[in-house]
Amino acid sequence: MPENFERLSRTNSVREAQKLYYGASEPQVEASDASGPDKLTHEEVEFVEARDSFYMATINGDGWPYIQHRGGRPGFLRVLDAQQLAFADYRGNRQMLSTGNLATNDRVALFLMDYPQRTRLKILGHARVEDARQRPELVQQLAEPEAQRIVERLFFIKVVGFDWNCPKYITPRYTAAEVEQLVAPLKQQMAELEIE
Repeated sequence: MPENFERLSRTNSVREAQKLYYGASEPQVEASDASGPDKLTHEEVEFVEARDSFYMATINGDGWPYIQHRGGRPGFLRVLDAQQLAFADYRGNRQMLSTGNLATNDRVALFLMDYPQRTRLKILGHARVEDARQRPELVQQLAEPEAQRIVERLFFIKVVGFDWNCPKYITPRYTAAEVEQLVAPLKQQMAELEIE
């Protein structure tokens, strides 16, 4: 587990829960002098850029968490550098929950899933929202040309920490395109058998 994610997530209450249920807790990770935010490696960058959706949690002014799904073409969540992600936010249901929450608390948690491979990546960070009307050059950079007219906001996430989870209990799920790719050889074989 990257050092900063470990330090941020293993609070005293977490270690107490580990002790209660397992008889011991993970030792507390002390930040080293050289430690700072965890930096995404090539492995995380490839994983992020291949996703067509993710979940983002924010916290409202009363302390309540809120989780929102975001989706698009693979790569819509852009990796700007080893510590910064961004995505274009499209016109939607006008609830503005994530945007409003970030106005009072900039902390976010992202949950990225690869269901067929049973892999998940958790990211902690600080987010900011910019009005797309004031940043048309960034809209062009972050959104597909056909979607640029419906971009309302731009989200920028400064990565603080990340961690990979184990595949245990992840049920494999497949998109229609993935299923089509998997059954294409069978369809071809059936077509050849019908000709015979």
